[in-house]
Amino acid sequence: NRVPSVFSKTYVTPRRPFEKARLDQELKIIGEYGLRNKREVWRVKYTLARIRKAARELLTLEEKDPKRL
Repeated sequence: NRVPSVFSKTYVTPRRPFEKARLDQELKIIGEYGLRNKREVWRVKYTLARIRKAARELLTLEEKDPKRL
């Protein structure tokens, strides 16, 4: 059987490609956690951003809403 393809991107590239502060921060993160490239940093940041977005959506719901646990 074939594995179905996933067409959504797993990372988002930064808006400003050569921002010194961000580049230094990413390099520090790569060294600290032993990541192989910047794409791995961007992937984790994107995943965290999606989780935070979902949390914000849930917090805006009313207290007794069944979706909000």
